[in-house]
Amino acid sequence: MDLDETLRELRQAAVPAFADAVFIHLDDPLPVGTERSTGPVVLRLHSSERTWPGALHADTAPNAGTAADTVPHGDGAAYGDTAEYADTASHADTALCTDQALYSGRTPPPLPDIAERVEPAGSGRLAELLRDGRPAFGDAPGNTPAVAELLAAGTVPPGTLPPGHRLIIAPLHGSHHVMGTVVLFRRADRPVFTSDDLLVASQLATHTALGVQKAVMYGHEAAVADTLQHTMLPSSLPEPTGIRLASRYLPASKTAQVGGDWYDAIPLPGNRIALVVGDVMGHSMTSAAIMGQLRTIVQTLAGLDLPPNEVLHHLDEQAQRLGSDHIATCLYAIYDPISHRLLMANAGHPPAVLLHEDGRAEVLGVPPGAPIGVGGVVFESVEMAAPTGATLVLYTDGLVESRDTDIGSGVEALRGTLQRTPQGLASLEVLCDHVLGTLGPGTRDDDIALLAARFDGFPPDSVGYWFLAPHPMTAGQARRLTRRALRRWGLESLVDPTELMVSEIVTNAVRFASRPLSLRLLRTDVLRCEVTDDSPQVPRMRQAGSGDESGRGLFLVNQLALRWGATRVSSGKVVWFEQKIPAK
Repeated sequence: MDLDETLRELRQAAVPAFADAVFIHLDDPLPVGTERSTGPVVLRLHSSERTWPGALHADTAPNAGTAADTVPHGDGAAYGDTAEYADTASHADTALCTDQALYSGRTPPPLPDIAERVEPAGSGRLAELLRDGRPAFGDAPGNTPAVAELLAAGTVPPGTLPPGHRLIIAPLHGSHHVMGTVVLFRRADRPVFTSDDLLVASQLATHTALGVQKAVMYGHEAAVADTLQHTMLPSSLPEPTGIRLASRYLPASKTAQVGGDWYDAIPLPGNRIALVVGDVMGHSMTSAAIMGQLRTIVQTLAGLDLPPNEVLHHLDEQAQRLGSDHIATCLYAIYDPISHRLLMANAGHPPAVLLHEDGRAEVLGVPPGAPIGVGGVVFESVEMAAPTGATLVLYTDGLVESRDTDIGSGVEALRGTLQRTPQGLASLEVLCDHVLGTLGPGTRDDDIALLAARFDGFPPDSVGYWFLAPHPMTAGQARRLTRRALRRWGLESLVDPTELMVSEIVTNAVRFASRPLSLRLLRTDVLRCEVTDDSPQVPRMRQAGSGDESGRGLFLVNQLALRWGATRVSSGKVVWFEQKIPAK
């Protein structure tokens, strides 16, 4: 699956046992899939290995004192391997001793310079060899132009190459494309290549080409899946009043495929917010795609203002429709900054950790339930206090589980890490970095999603909350309560428009409500008004006729309010509007 490893193994297999030098040119860019490129073929020198001293680049003087070279090129500048270099050098020392004995003390002629970039002419000999796909000797009749294209000088001066079969050009052929070419050299003091060696070169090239093709396809799939997953994660987090949020996503190491971890923060009516973290089992593009579908389902269910256990129940039903082989875990919580309460349900996910303002950290005891997709499971919502200043940490199992650590030990280690967090660490961003910074070095088998939420709460003196019986006098009562609250907050300039809008919305609610309705005023950076009743019928703005006696209320709200809306909730509906608070 790794391009660099494939080419390194080719170099180790070829040098020095089979040849004294090997040079690998790959298509630039490497082809993916079955589509054929319409542009010209460009070969770029990717890596090389040699026990033959001499220049590698046209602009570099021969280095006769160099016993061995393992030289990556271009984008492969990080492909050199120190251990490999040392091993190759030891072989080269032995080879050179033999060479010097055969040459009676004379240094072998330097290696010809190899072209860094080759553009085979469409009708040229090198292009013909690449299309043919079979290895060929460089000194075979008609192959001199092909050798010339591979050499940096562009020509083959007499005496550049020793006589005989000293050079083999072996094309790298994948299932659908030419992937590049391998050039093998032997020195003059060594037996020439034979026809059997062409078979060996063919096997080396075939296995290498298939490995290169697999590595390219794997890299392409991983890149697509990674892009897909990042696209499906939130591009930014909301900034509601009463809570601060921060998140991190850390992909798995390059040796593992992309996973299905996700997180979300969804604003709800009444200044509440849903906090979600989940993990689809498996590592593939399918896992990332299923993750995106589950996240969309959760957002839709959250819009219905269902309790957490109901959200997980319906999510479980929908997941089964996606296929019985798709299993996921999910933790869903709702925070209310006005009541300072937290409602949470869990579907097989690692437990949340609550870091209190005094530095104490606790693992929240919410029944884990079965994973999403199992079916026939009852989920339980647990309500608990959400103290002001506390921080809720939600995460996926990649943070607490590894080959060397079970999930129970990992959760306890995370709790200890949070408990040892410096008291002055006020920034959530720094806290997230601190948590991820505790991960040890090494390969990660799973990706990590992390969501941190700090509860600031809502000041009680900035909230007005009343229950009103639905009768003809309710609108007047709502106007009086609104007027008193706004004057108490010093917002006299907003009294008249707010009273008018409250009266219109409450009058509409009284028409359909069968139980007491609620009126709530919230003072933040804006003035927000919410009217809740038990009727699921959501009002819509319409154009009233000249003779109509009704139908103009929402039109007035639309003209006077900064924003307004209506949302169905489990107990009925909420109609709300916001006004900008004057700077003074």
